Amino acid sequence: MFEDEKLEKIRNSKKEWQETTLSKTISRFPERKEKFRTGSGDEVKRLYTPEDVKDFDYNEELGFPGQYPYTRGVQPTMYRGRLWTMRQYAGYATAEESNKRYKYLLEQGQTGLSVAFDLPTQIGYDSNHPLAEGEVGKVGVAIDSLKDMEILFDGIPLDKVSTSMTINAPAAVLLAMYIAVAEKQGVSQDKLRGTIQNDILKEYIARGTYIFPPQPSMRLITDIFEYCSKNVPKWNTISISGYHIREAGSSAVQEVAFTLANGIAYVQAAIDAGLDVDSFAPRLSFFFNAHNDLLEEVAKFRAARRLWAKIMKERFKAKNPKSMRMKFHTQTAGSTLTAQQPDNNIIRVTIQTLAAVLGGTQSLHTNSRDEALALPTEESVRIALRTQQIVAHESGVTETIDPLAGSYYVESLTNKIEEEAAKYIEKIDELGGSPKAIEKGYVQKEIQESAYDYQKEVESGKRIVVGVNKYQIDEEPPKDILKVDPEVERLQREKLENLKEERDNEKVKASLEALRTAAQGSENTMPYILDAVKAYATLGEICGVLREEFGEYQQSIIL
Repeated sequence: MFEDEKLEKIRNSKKEWQETTLSKTISRFPERKEKFRTGSGDEVKRLYTPEDVKDFDYNEELGFPGQYPYTRGVQPTMYRGRLWTMRQYAGYATAEESNKRYKYLLEQGQTGLSVAFDLPTQIGYDSNHPLAEGEVGKVGVAIDSLKDMEILFDGIPLDKVSTSMTINAPAAVLLAMYIAVAEKQGVSQDKLRGTIQNDILKEYIARGTYIFPPQPSMRLITDIFEYCSKNVPKWNTISISGYHIREAGSSAVQEVAFTLANGIAYVQAAIDAGLDVDSFAPRLSFFFNAHNDLLEEVAKFRAARRLWAKIMKERFKAKNPKSMRMKFHTQTAGSTLTAQQPDNNIIRVTIQTLAAVLGGTQSLHTNSRDEALALPTEESVRIALRTQQIVAHESGVTETIDPLAGSYYVESLTNKIEEEAAKYIEKIDELGGSPKAIEKGYVQKEIQESAYDYQKEVESGKRIVVGVNKYQIDEEPPKDILKVDPEVERLQREKLENLKEERDNEKVKASLEALRTAAQGSENTMPYILDAVKAYATLGEICGVLREEFGEYQQSIIL
């Protein structure tokens, strides 16, 4: 990037600065600590100069927005053309209650929906299952059947909104319900836009809402890839999620590495199933975390985008430029929210919002100030949404594309994150790929060690968390916390009983047997799941058939 003669001149000037101006200042005013580090613990140098990016090739490593390697963004105009989708994650109690919250958010200027499901739904149980007791509607909305899905989206035209659904093991079932609701609205499948998370590998790593063993789980995922490539072409068929990997305690580098390694596994599984890479890769999407270290997070997003472009082009020989573009959703970091002085979380979320936007996200959810305590109130959700809107319309950071490009520090850090993530991916390849590395406990162990180191630093005071280990105050117990009425569970079970009395149970039985036969063979399961959903078979009944045929995953204990 710079000629040797100019680099030598800069090197000499820096040395002179260190020996004169800097040394005099430090002798009088020592720096604050022995080591300055990124949020992930990597040392940060005092000053970055062209010497730190001396081998930087602009066209190869940076390029232009909307062009390979996409370091500067996936669209040629980025936010000058269209702002990111403001997609607040929401859902609680019943479909009726959640429908009211969605309409409220849309009225407040939200531009996309994001559905949170309760735990029984996430692991494929109906609300009347014994394991669902006490959990119905608590961390998301309870969805037992197409009937609930119809209520959830009542009055919301599905050809006008983009919907993201955070669902993994039963993703095919919830997608089928969404398709069926759209059909009842008169909206054809080819007009639907949205995303299902559908990322089972990170469930084995970090989150735990899995149902089936890896092999049949991967089959269900590739069935969705194939079905949507033919029938729902605008749908993002998977959101490969680093968010939960980071929430479990990984570093920024590990978040990139393990997420992309999972992405490699999904692409390879689809190719092994006979799909052409360019037939499904344009609809892959990613989901990342935004943490407090603003510049490290910006560099992380840029590094991830560039590394994925190289993987798709060089490893998988993708020809379509859209197959190489990493489109991603971002959510601000739940793990950084504190129950102490919860209003401080508004500032944290603002910093994280800036990181996501400066890093080029395609959609964003901002957490609410009270989410360390409970589900967010309407007021808290509105503040979180307003945070995005103020950044979008008042901060000026959307006026130009990739505004931090060219910063010696940001470019150096982008390169470093890419290089270190690539080394992790190489190690995972040596272990036989992401599923094998997970099975051997390698990925989990790396994350556990990172999380342990972070917590030690917080407890020792080496890492400051405002309001937690420094600047504490005496506080009254929190007020106005949103609580889900226990009556929700009884009402949901009552609705389920009524459904089973009203539906055509012979039709349900026939559709479930057809699904069982498909699961035993090699046919695509999606059309059979869709038929069962339309017959008003419940989520638990459909997942029950698949449990019987595929078995249930039992996680190994990693020491």
